[in-house]
Amino acid sequence: MRHIRRVAVLGAGTMGAAIAAHCANAGLEVDLLDIAAEGEDRNAVVKAGFERMRKARPAALMSGRVAERIRLGNFEDDLGRLSEADWVVEAIVERLEPKQKLWARVEKLAPERAVLSSNTSGIPLHKIAEGRSEGFRRRFLGTHFFNPPRYLKLLEIIPTRDTDPALVEEVRTFGERVLGKGGVIAKDTPNFIGNRLGSFSGMNSIRYFLENGFGIEEVDALTGPLIGRPRTATFRLMDQVGLDIAVGVAENLYELVPEDESREQLKVPPLLKEMQERGLLGIKTGGGFYRRTKRDGRTVFDVLNLETFEYEPPENPEVPLAEEAWKQGDLGARLRFIMHKADEDRHARMLRDTILPDLAYASRRVPEISDTLEDVDHAMEWGFGHEAGPFRTWDLLGVRETAERMRSLGIEVAGWVEEMLSSGNESFYRKEGTKELQYSPLSKRYEPVREDPLKISLDALREEGKEVARNDSASLLDLGDGVLCYEIHSRASAIDQKVVEMGCRALEELESGRWEALVIASEARNFCVGANLGEIAHAVKNGALEEVGRSIDALHGLLMGFRFAPKPVVAAPHGQTLGGGAEICLHSDRVVAAGETYMGLVEAGVGLIPAGGGTKEMVRRLVSREITSSSVPPLPYLQRAFETMATAKASTSALEARELGFLDEDDRVVMNADHLVHAAKREALELADGYVPPVREKSVYAAGPAARAALELAVRTMQWGRYATEYDGVIASRLAWVMTGGDITGPQWVTEEYILSLEKEAFLDLLGNEKTQERIAGLLKTGKPVRN
Repeated sequence: MRHIRRVAVLGAGTMGAAIAAHCANAGLEVDLLDIAAEGEDRNAVVKAGFERMRKARPAALMSGRVAERIRLGNFEDDLGRLSEADWVVEAIVERLEPKQKLWARVEKLAPERAVLSSNTSGIPLHKIAEGRSEGFRRRFLGTHFFNPPRYLKLLEIIPTRDTDPALVEEVRTFGERVLGKGGVIAKDTPNFIGNRLGSFSGMNSIRYFLENGFGIEEVDALTGPLIGRPRTATFRLMDQVGLDIAVGVAENLYELVPEDESREQLKVPPLLKEMQERGLLGIKTGGGFYRRTKRDGRTVFDVLNLETFEYEPPENPEVPLAEEAWKQGDLGARLRFIMHKADEDRHARMLRDTILPDLAYASRRVPEISDTLEDVDHAMEWGFGHEAGPFRTWDLLGVRETAERMRSLGIEVAGWVEEMLSSGNESFYRKEGTKELQYSPLSKRYEPVREDPLKISLDALREEGKEVARNDSASLLDLGDGVLCYEIHSRASAIDQKVVEMGCRALEELESGRWEALVIASEARNFCVGANLGEIAHAVKNGALEEVGRSIDALHGLLMGFRFAPKPVVAAPHGQTLGGGAEICLHSDRVVAAGETYMGLVEAGVGLIPAGGGTKEMVRRLVSREITSSSVPPLPYLQRAFETMATAKASTSALEARELGFLDEDDRVVMNADHLVHAAKREALELADGYVPPVREKSVYAAGPAARAALELAVRTMQWGRYATEYDGVIASRLAWVMTGGDITGPQWVTEEYILSLEKEAFLDLLGNEKTQERIAGLLKTGKPVRN
């Protein structure tokens, strides 16, 4: 397999610059090149694209420092750098002739080892490669990233007839292991998989909504998470993508697919064209279907009146069907309920009449756009954020029953689906033991679903009987090779009593000598969001602060148990890793974090300080390790840790978590979250060889009252500048008191347990304050921090 270290990205537009950023996020060295500008600064064009990328929101870079890996240049002066490239990605304007001309130049400069690919979203790859040598065509293919590349998992890999099959698998593996992508193999057909199906769904559905009088808010209330789609639903998604982009993709597709039996449904509704002419393109122009504005001190999203093209206050219409459907349970139950209600409920009918054509269209495009159902499903799951792709959705509804419903509505079902059903096969996917199979429209039989060797599924282990212990909030699982996994699956991934109880059981297992190591991981949306604030608020309301104190003692016991366990403990965080979730990581021997890990000790936001050992660990890690002699001043290190906690700062990536001090240099970052458990297990086994637990000693440097006074002065300065409220100062003062050792008279080394006792005292003191209780109540009610 080729070893790709340096990437050349040709084109610094929205996609090219974002692809360059993501390659840099993954640790690759990147050349970003674009056309030479007229005038003195020939790099003006590439610099402009680079700066737009740096300012993009959501951020394209996982850390500002990552930008140092990107070297800028232009096609006239710097194309010779391609001789250093292991991979050349072209992402210039979506026109065939400029692409062909650029690739003719690239072929003369790129080394024979280099992978050559285009990020075209729809131009046939074989046309781009016309006129190039056989050697070029053997190593040329499409690598279509979805925007934004950092966040959307999908990478469509499009070989031509001439592409070396071995290269296709190499690129797929590289995408999965290095870039953190999910690779699907698409045919070299117009718009490939994702945009082919997405364009049909978008244009056909919006036309239906408009023709049948459904409102913007009404549609978005129904077409989001309720049916397994992102929160952006239909019209918010259009605003996010950009109306001009969506319209352009659909119009280009219409011209390229004259043989598509559903071609007329790809036509852009006239209203969308009129919005485009008026410049109502979405977020990029300040307004599309929605316009963000401030009213009465609050952010609101006004809604476009589709008749007057004026914005009006949101109405937040009630949709009874949604409330009823949510009560049904999981996605399959919700969808089946909706289908059965369609004859009597207009909203259910709307969903039926837009979902079923999508499923049928996907069936009619196989094997034209892809040979496998799983690649089609993954394209929609990874590229558009669908909970289930079209064929998995169809399975949830029941294939035979849904096909009959389609026929009754005049929706054409693909012939191979009819053949599958007539041969007695009732589903697109099925299980044989622990293996999952998919129906193949080509072989007319079930074939294995592709398995990622670096993915360990905790749910699959559960099905295999590998669960060692379980309660409602957490489980222990056998990962094999003597590695135990502690999994938190509580509501909202919060720490409650049962989470702590199962953690203590994990420590007992480690003491038993049966296991070599412990991995702490989760397959929930977030790793752990910290303490269950609802439980805390309930205890305060009932005057049970002593009960909260006992809970803190229990958490201290658990996390110190992890820190001094007889076997190595490795945490594998992803997503939100806040408060107690961050403290779990800080007490582990090693952290293997997903790239998209948002870590922080954010307790100050609810009027508290970190009290599960987080304050202690930040001092131990960021201050104590730096105090090698009495001549080293502790204040700069203290200020760094203090600011992070006092401002409730959370990282926007694992790379930034390292910069904030939540991760050490020895901790690993894994770009593909699917590989997290496997990487953590491997790390745990490496640590287990000759492992010696840390020694209990006076390991925390308490800087004393002089340092505390300096920290408090910084808080006063922020208050004078109106950057902090009076109560922010109260919280920060308590934090400074703990960090500097409480009532000690001068700098000295203290035990970890001593700082833990200060944490608990300060936490309970703040919890008893009415203003902290207001902050907690406000967050629980609105989901947003309260500043009082």
